[in-house]
Amino acid sequence: MIKKIYKRDGTVAPFNSQKIVEAITKAAAEVGVKDLDLIKKLADRVVVVVEQTFSAEEAPTVEDMQDIVEQILVEAGQSNIAKAYILYRQKRKELREKQTKQEIEKIPYRVIWETLVWNLEHSCETIAKLNEHIKIGTFPDLIKAAEKRYDDEVQKVAETILDRKDKIKLLIIAGPSSSGKSTTTERLAEVLGQYKISFLKFSVDNYFYDKKIQIQDKYGDFDYEGPYALEISLINKHLFDLTRGKTIEMPFYDFPTGDRQWRGEKMKLEPGQIILVDSHFGLYDRLSEKIPRPQKFGLYLETLCQLKDKDGRFVKWTDIRLLRRMIRDYHYRALEPIKTIGHWHYVRRGEIKNIIPNISQADYVLNTSLAYELPILKHFLFKYLPEAALVYQDDPEKIDAFVRAKRLYELLSEVEEWSHPDDVPKNSLLREFIGQA
Repeated sequence: MIKKIYKRDGTVAPFNSQKIVEAITKAAAEVGVKDLDLIKKLADRVVVVVEQTFSAEEAPTVEDMQDIVEQILVEAGQSNIAKAYILYRQKRKELREKQTKQEIEKIPYRVIWETLVWNLEHSCETIAKLNEHIKIGTFPDLIKAAEKRYDDEVQKVAETILDRKDKIKLLIIAGPSSSGKSTTTERLAEVLGQYKISFLKFSVDNYFYDKKIQIQDKYGDFDYEGPYALEISLINKHLFDLTRGKTIEMPFYDFPTGDRQWRGEKMKLEPGQIILVDSHFGLYDRLSEKIPRPQKFGLYLETLCQLKDKDGRFVKWTDIRLLRRMIRDYHYRALEPIKTIGHWHYVRRGEIKNIIPNISQADYVLNTSLAYELPILKHFLFKYLPEAALVYQDDPEKIDAFVRAKRLYELLSEVEEWSHPDDVPKNSLLREFIGQA
């Protein structure tokens, strides 16, 4: 029988199973579940697993206990309770660490200011001036200048990493949806490869729970936009084991079937290698909390667009990313742009709760907006927006989709279209979304 437990401050306290009941009860109440018999059965199952995992002489930590609670909730098919429990757990941790800054305060002001100055210097700080480039024939020059700016920024990131290369074991590239993680990861790997630095790519996507226990709404839409969709404790363990020279077995997630499989794929960190994680949730603290901070380098990406519309309002960063994702979903996932707009509330909710609050964990914030992209995005998307607004305008539960569709239509209505996407370089970050010509 387990008789004690280690608290977060290292002290030992008596093990009290009633606290497990209380914790599950609070999470269940958040989602409207009041079945006390079910809650008691779940708590009893947690105690059984704890006693199977730890001997009478051992003492689990609070974190160990919470990991097992999450595991039992998921295995029991109680996805909604599990989600509420995970979010409550994270909120408590954030409160302990006093992470109370607002979204904009987490972005270094210097990065935003430098972007605005660059736009002013290249006469593209407003949509009207961006349109002027198209009218007078200098738009291709703007494309080249914006691409060079991005390349120079990637080079700066590489130099920062090189200064710490003897200490870093884990490189995390994180950021919200459609911020350009895949391209930035490839470009950064190319630059660092010139200095004989190689990477062991660790795919967080392989750690999604099976689709059958993922949260699904009444529209049949699955919510994969939060860390609760991933087995975080296993990711953390595998990353930690890799940094200690151990061999792990990497799972494989079959997206068409929604099943996680074990195929015997072994992975080990070789001397001179750095683990590379490219994930929305890469900076989510629980994902790599066992690894000492000096051994990690976090890169955060965001489309820090500094462009004003006709009313003097800055274009929303999230709208740039939504436009990118609409094109990518259509090209690579056969998903109509209208559907992407309808799903975006899940994406945005996940960003606000689980991605943006972690900006402060980053060592470097990289702007991945391209000053020229709106006229090209319009070429691919404008025709879909009027229909999107009509589809969602009479559905009270999709009012957010209607508002976004309407806002995107009004935004792109101001923008002159550039109908020559082949002018975008083959290795551009924008190609991640519009595909190759």
